[in-house]
Amino acid sequence: MCGISGIVSKDNGTVCEEHIRRITDLIAHRGPDDSGLYFSPGLALGHRRLAIIDLNPRGRQPMSFRSRYWITYNGEIYNYLEIRRELELRGVVFHTMTDTEVILAAYAEWGVNCLSRFNGMWAFAIYDSVERKLFLARDRFGVKPLYYTETPHQFA
Repeated sequence: MCGISGIVSKDNGTVCEEHIRRITDLIAHRGPDDSGLYFSPGLALGHRRLAIIDLNPRGRQPMSFRSRYWITYNGEIYNYLEIRRELELRGVVFHTMTDTEVILAAYAEWGVNCLSRFNGMWAFAIYDSVERKLFLARDRFGVKPLYYTETPHQFA
């Protein structure tokens, strides 16, 4: 189990580092092994890690792929090795053994249609720093929590 968090400013204002840090610290019990933050104009992602599949520090989150896509993720994709092999045949080079990186590569390859390929339980946020779009998803049965709130100035 891991913990994910994020804040998006609706008016492209700066996201307060203290706010995302406090939110991420509130879910420290979900991921005692590591924590990380990612900032982009008008956006912040947070992560609390429980390292299971790849204990290497390269598996830390938020994780980037091709310096374009960023993810904060909780869950497990059971068939990630099969998806990884398919992506490798398409020329994708992986740098970790995580299912997290496979999710990012699948999203880069197939966009939102990547969800139909995943078997497992997940909740994640992927940020495309080029298109400046945030994509949120959770598994079909809602096993992994994905809560959000909206104010006049922010989505969190």
